Amino acid sequence: MLICSLGGENMTDSQNNFAAIEPRGPKPRKIMSRRNIILYGTLIIVAIYYLIPLYVMIVTSLKGMPEIRLGNIFSPPVEVTFEPWVKAWSQACTGLNCDGLSRGFWNSVQITLPSVVVSIAIASVNGYALANWRFKGANLFFTILIFGAFIPYQIMIYPLVILLRDLGIYSKLPGLILIHSIFGMPILTLLFRNYFTTIPEELFKAARVDGAKFWGIYFRVMMPMSLPIFVVAIIMQVTGIWNDFLFGVIYTKPDTYPMTVQLNNIVNSVQGVKEYNVNMAATLLTGLVPLTVYFVSGKLFVKGITAGAVKG
Repeated sequence: MLICSLGGENMTDSQNNFAAIEPRGPKPRKIMSRRNIILYGTLIIVAIYYLIPLYVMIVTSLKGMPEIRLGNIFSPPVEVTFEPWVKAWSQACTGLNCDGLSRGFWNSVQITLPSVVVSIAIASVNGYALANWRFKGANLFFTILIFGAFIPYQIMIYPLVILLRDLGIYSKLPGLILIHSIFGMPILTLLFRNYFTTIPEELFKAARVDGAKFWGIYFRVMMPMSLPIFVVAIIMQVTGIWNDFLFGVIYTKPDTYPMTVQLNNIVNSVQGVKEYNVNMAATLLTGLVPLTVYFVSGKLFVKGITAGAVKG
């Protein structure tokens, strides 16, 4: 009887303890709440708005001209053909030349790669110095750089033409590489400087105590911890330089035109019949490189851009 009574008391105490437990934490949100409906509904509408033109471009580039003349731009191709892609790459006429976008592609590669490397290398060192080495005039130097980031490109076009002409590199690829490197440095310096300020200062001080110098700290401490911001800089520079049209058409000549200028010449050609499938294929080929770079490293881009915006 004593055991039974003790067991009953223990069960009663356990029930009382369970009854005394109250739910904690935020209340779970409903999946179909008004907030989620508005949020996801807006995102779906925006995605459709941007995906419909892409869909039209893709299906049009896979159709022949007789099918395009029927007028139904949203219908999938009855007979898939890649002839427009081949013609856009190697046969489409851009002025007097009929070698497609292939020459412009390699010109863009020769312009983009060195411009990205030079601008990021210099901007990362500038940002590192501004964030960790308090030299005299650092604030003034940073202010001048930021001011340069907001100068409209258009007012600098003619002075830069004179400068490149005097240097002997006007209408040549090195001249355009120099232009892109200069114009990319101010905003990249701001990004690198903001990112380096988020790295704990104790690491920098400990490296100095251990005897590390300027370049030793940069290569052994800062660079290994800065992969996200380097990815951000690469994506920004690749997309900006690859998609540039204004500098390409002004500071180069037909033999050194980048891909975007040749795309413009193909689309706006007035010779012969307007081939919409070739135009769409040429547009997709031109945008393929920056889209690939972004989709491959998109997560690091978001991580780096948010980390660089924590401190100003």
